[in-house]
Amino acid sequence: MKITKFEDLECWQAARILANMVYGAVKNSPEFQKDFRLSGQITAAAVSTMSNTAEGFARRSNKEFVQFLFISKSSAAEVQSEAYVSLDQRYISKDEFQKIYEQAEKVSTLNSGLITYLLSHQKQNKHGRKPNSLDKPNKLKQLNQPNEPSDLGGT
Repeated sequence: MKITKFEDLECWQAARILANMVYGAVKNSPEFQKDFRLSGQITAAAVSTMSNTAEGFARRSNKEFVQFLFISKSSAAEVQSEAYVSLDQRYISKDEFQKIYEQAEKVSTLNSGLITYLLSHQKQNKHGRKPNSLDKPNKLKQLNQPNEPSDLGGT
């Protein structure tokens, strides 16, 4: 099975879950909704994790895709940081914080695995491989497993 659209990517799917979790947290707290700056910032960062994965996938090179995946990782870290502010302001519960934080970490870890995969196959791309047609999803799943520190790209 080839991954031919961004919706097939596990990291995009995890980012979608994160975005929905963040939006849900904002919707469930009237105080959070009133904090326009923070609620806007955290929702934008969550959406950015999805959007940058999709945009990078649409690019014609693995090099550009990797750049967008790094932006997605950065946005996931931004969500984590803003979740702390949300917790400190008592807009979200400790349980909600933990779920959002862990989902953002999952997005980051999955992005790292895909980055590692793309970088290791970058030379193949220069020799006739179709860009962004990932033909080894089982290998991707292995790379995305957190029990392999060398595949986590430093996270």
